[in-house]
Amino acid sequence: MPVSVIVGTQWGDEGKGKITDLLSRDMDMVVRYQGGNNAGHTVVIKDATFKLHLIPSGIFYNNVMCVIGNGVVVDLGVLIQEIETLKAKGFAVENLRISSQAHIIFPYHRLMDKAQEKKLEAGRIGTTSRGIGPCYVDKYNRRGIRVSDLYNEKIFREKLAWNVIEKLFMLNKFYNMKTELSVDEIINEYSGYAVALKKYVVDESSTLVDEAVAKNKNVLLEGAQGTMLDVDHGTYPFVTSSNPTAGGACVGSGIGPKAIGAVIGVVKAYVTRVGSGPFPTEIPGKVGEDLREKGGEYGATTGRPRRCGWFDGVVMRHASKVNGLTHLAVTKLDVLDDQEKIQVCVAYEYKGKRINDFPTDIHRLAECKPIYEEVPGWQQDTTKIKEYADLPQKAKEYLEKLAGLANAKISLVSVGAERGQIIRI
Repeated sequence: MPVSVIVGTQWGDEGKGKITDLLSRDMDMVVRYQGGNNAGHTVVIKDATFKLHLIPSGIFYNNVMCVIGNGVVVDLGVLIQEIETLKAKGFAVENLRISSQAHIIFPYHRLMDKAQEKKLEAGRIGTTSRGIGPCYVDKYNRRGIRVSDLYNEKIFREKLAWNVIEKLFMLNKFYNMKTELSVDEIINEYSGYAVALKKYVVDESSTLVDEAVAKNKNVLLEGAQGTMLDVDHGTYPFVTSSNPTAGGACVGSGIGPKAIGAVIGVVKAYVTRVGSGPFPTEIPGKVGEDLREKGGEYGATTGRPRRCGWFDGVVMRHASKVNGLTHLAVTKLDVLDDQEKIQVCVAYEYKGKRINDFPTDIHRLAECKPIYEEVPGWQQDTTKIKEYADLPQKAKEYLEKLAGLANAKISLVSVGAERGQIIRI
């Protein structure tokens, strides 16, 4: 089986964790390739709910190697907490590996994140203030500290001292945030993390992945966030600081594109987004609020309420093009069960003209109005359905419409939060 990539096709929160958990049953390796603990993948197993922020969603299967790839930025304290939580619930976590090339989030990154949001005031991006963006800035500014640096005391101290001096100057002088940072205290804290995590660290995660590919193992590359939060192809600047799209999977895992045989796009049956930025199909009032409550639309990482909207076919076409989607996994179809009528955005109106392509310039996007096609709802409970043939006819017609907008085949449909509530097609 070729390497598969799983991507979010909207603004994140599409349900990738559940789909990854399902697909992991047939995998030998799952690799998280970008992002940090600003993302949360939720997996429901019977009565237990697990919210993973860094560990790949295949961790619940002992035979699946789970790799935190070089493209991820890691908050070591959060990672250790996740490991301990899983162990307490009976999962050994012996199948976890961490790339030595992954960059580390430090206290000054979190402080910088908060200071920047405060400084922006009305122009706030709406980050989680977890330090993700500032950590990626250091990475691309060649000032970052990687996991491997923790195990070289001299290099770690030198890099850390430079960063602390630089960040304190910025925080105190530019952002007017009076704060102190101790190099020795950070070294003591992170040296403890290094000891706790050493058995999971691998020198070259890309070699690990490449060896699995060479042996024709089943490998799944798992992204965080979604296409519309991609730093290059999303609603910039209201985006994340990495590339959740399929192209980012190659960079963040260390393999070439020729190894990838399938790109699975996870898409919610409606649309949500967290934080600021234009959102053309956002539903105001009671209908949007009802969708939020029924769908449990609150951030897995921050608990922030998600903005809810009708399905956006313009976004879907953009995601399909950018990622090269081959399959779709549609989630939360059941949330629409009660709707008498459902709106589907098929195009935008911009200054009196119809446009079919997504305008990534947010100033244009803010002026776009959705052009809807109304479709009838099915008004039947789908949560207990196991076979596609047993879905209400109008539900199948709705799914076919989404597939047409994506120009990709639907292979999975989720009709509930529990891991067994998935229909394979």
